[in-house]
Amino acid sequence: MRKFTSLLWLQKPVRWSLVFSFASLLISCNSADIPIGVSSLNSRYTEEQPALSGNGRFLAFVSNRNGNQQLLLYDLETESFIPTPGLNRRETIAESPSLSYTGRYICYLTSDQGRQVIALYDRALQKSQVITPAYPSWIRNPDISADGRYVVFESARRGRWDIEVLDRGPTVELDIPDGSIVKDQQFITND
Repeated sequence: MRKFTSLLWLQKPVRWSLVFSFASLLISCNSADIPIGVSSLNSRYTEEQPALSGNGRFLAFVSNRNGNQQLLLYDLETESFIPTPGLNRRETIAESPSLSYTGRYICYLTSDQGRQVIALYDRALQKSQVITPAYPSWIRNPDISADGRYVVFESARRGRWDIEVLDRGPTVELDIPDGSIVKDQQFITND
């Protein structure tokens, strides 16, 4: 009988510690601490796959805040979202964003006729285009160079994941900071 009594005595402190732990968890996760405005970075929905521009000003990420998965661009300096007309299309999923140096170019994965393709959004032209239209295998993890000329990604063309580099060509308009000098396809800042 004594063992049974001591066992009940031990259970009471355990119950109270669970109650206090649960109460402190509820207090620390106060919903008032979460910014929920239209221009706030985080929301009550899923935000994932962040990518930062080379200059550290812009953040691209995938969000589910409007009921469908979309790619959003946020200006960390002004703490506001940047409009990207033509980037998100209905009934398509955009994922794995990558930004050039000043965020002019956004490279991302999307689907085209059921296959994953890499698309490139030009903020200056407000236009998105597929840059791997008839790629013969699965692709993933695209990343764009700082100047926007090269895109690297993984492909399963040879039955395993390999790294491939796509050169957009020497005539592409490079994403360079204002006041920079272009020399041998590299930019040098005057800072």
